[in-house]
Amino acid sequence: MSETQNSRRNMSYDNNRSDIINYRPSIHTRRANLTVKFQDIYGFTVEGNVDDVNVLNEVREKVRQQGKVWWAMEASKGANWYLQTKGSSALNKLKPSLKLSELGSNMSLKRLIRKGIPPVLRPKIWFALSGAAKKKSTVPDSYFADLVKATEGMSTPATKQIDHDLPRTFPGHPWLDLTEGHAALRRVLVAYSFRDSYVGYCQGLNYVAALLLLVMKTEEDAFWMLAVLLEDVLVNDCYTNNLSGCHVEQRVFKDLLAKMCPGIAAHLEALEFDVSLVTTEWFLCLFSKSLPSETTLRVWDVLFYEGATVLLHAALAIFKMKEHELLLAHQVGDALNILQKTTHHMFDPDDLLTVAFDKIGSMTTNTISKQRKKQEPAVMAQLDQRLRRLNSLNDEET
Repeated sequence: MSETQNSRRNMSYDNNRSDIINYRPSIHTRRANLTVKFQDIYGFTVEGNVDDVNVLNEVREKVRQQGKVWWAMEASKGANWYLQTKGSSALNKLKPSLKLSELGSNMSLKRLIRKGIPPVLRPKIWFALSGAAKKKSTVPDSYFADLVKATEGMSTPATKQIDHDLPRTFPGHPWLDLTEGHAALRRVLVAYSFRDSYVGYCQGLNYVAALLLLVMKTEEDAFWMLAVLLEDVLVNDCYTNNLSGCHVEQRVFKDLLAKMCPGIAAHLEALEFDVSLVTTEWFLCLFSKSLPSETTLRVWDVLFYEGATVLLHAALAIFKMKEHELLLAHQVGDALNILQKTTHHMFDPDDLLTVAFDKIGSMTTNTISKQRKKQEPAVMAQLDQRLRRLNSLNDEET
């Protein structure tokens, strides 16, 4: 610091000692600016300030307490007690003849799942409740191994794209970014691309499959979870060549945002901010690239039991939680930064899910299904027009 600067500072100090606060940030500010890095239980590097670390410690304690609840249920009702409930999962809808006792069991399980499945129990509970176990049981035990062996060394547009995306899938992860991790992820993705050649492979599935691998522990279980996700849980055609299902979901979400958060929707429209700038990645990657891992997996807990509507709930909740800041945004970039910063630091899953289920208007699966059917014709017409325009340009070039 120069002599002039020193003398100016000394003069200010001599004239009014209280001015010293202008030169020293508060303890809260220093804590907020102190960056801390560490790995979470799934190996992802978490970067945040001291307050974020405190939140994560609180979340870890809540996970531990929730684990006690699940273990108590196992001790009192048996190891597979959750399979005794009927209906309300993504694959088994509630029947009109359901007894009151069974309905109570379903609601209890639903509430329990929304509060979070303990990480150690996630693999078996997801596998059972999602329908993956049932799907696997319909084919020979060697199905996955045979599929991997049969497709080894084969080259298709899908396998080439998979090979291109492997190094870009969670770079820096201590296992996924190793040769071993790449090989495991490749086997899962390639095997599924041959199981369903209509879907083949779509960017975004690499992140989904990678996180499934980390949770499920085995390639075969991750493969079946990916299968049930694409074939039964998610909206049809989300990952096909024209992404028609994803386009439908974007339109449904925009309508819901206008209905549930009209102030935000109107302000963003005035800014010419297209919400698909963020929601496309959210829906294709199922939040795995946007939210911290435990928050993402809490959303997936509900996804595998209640179905894809939870993705709309979560997306609406993110906008709702930042309503005040978004309404103050003056440019597209401001809104984008607010949403990206929010998702990357949403370390407490309960903050998100409380808003998603308790502070946003009711959205039944039936209502959302009707909205999707309503949007499908417009989406298909738009995609058809785009295809004809592309073909016309290609004809002109030739």
